[in-house]
Amino acid sequence: MSVYRKLQATRLELVNSNIKKTGHNAYGGWNYYELGDFIPTVHKLFDAVGLCGVVTFGETATLTVYDTEFTDQKIEFSTPIVYAEAAKGQPIQMLGSTHTYLRRYLWLLAMELVEADAVDAAQQQERVEPAKIAPKPPAKIEGKDGAWQLKIKADPEADLQNWIDIVKKSVAFMLSTAKEERDVMDIFKNNRVIFDRLKADSVNDHTAMMADFKKAKDGLKKETV
Repeated sequence: MSVYRKLQATRLELVNSNIKKTGHNAYGGWNYYELGDFIPTVHKLFDAVGLCGVVTFGETATLTVYDTEFTDQKIEFSTPIVYAEAAKGQPIQMLGSTHTYLRRYLWLLAMELVEADAVDAAQQQERVEPAKIAPKPPAKIEGKDGAWQLKIKADPEADLQNWIDIVKKSVAFMLSTAKEERDVMDIFKNNRVIFDRLKADSVNDHTAMMADFKKAKDGLKKETV
């Protein structure tokens, strides 16, 4: 019998042994397997079929299941090492907790034992989403010096939407006074920094404004034909 066949037979026997979960997470309200719930049974089953499990710690934590009858046959289960943390406790205690957790998870992995998908027996902290801070408008932003230059100053108490409305009204006025197609192009090029900022803050408003530019440009183009 190969080491894989022996391990699978042991898994089946472990399922049929009706082991119980004695660990309890009071915060989450679910039960989990302690090492003592299944390790004694696993050792008995391993001994009966000729298997031996050895846990080692290095760059990773590894459980190697050896076939004691055929020394060249083995199966390895590995996991990255994550160290246990606690507000209180000596480093050696944290190391002991780490070893216990890793051994338990390696054996759960090897024996295909299913339980709650969480860090067991530890009170889970509720994940608090950070409060969303509304973006503030630039206090002052200007286009290039020269004709058709826009200078936008925001009230210190103004919100972003107020700044957007000011930009839209200013551009609408400029486009209404443009006399030729080139004026529309100059309004856009000379104030590109403002429109780029508008796009970063509100894609929808930027898209609508670009449509206004096109409409004004196309209208002046028709007048010159």
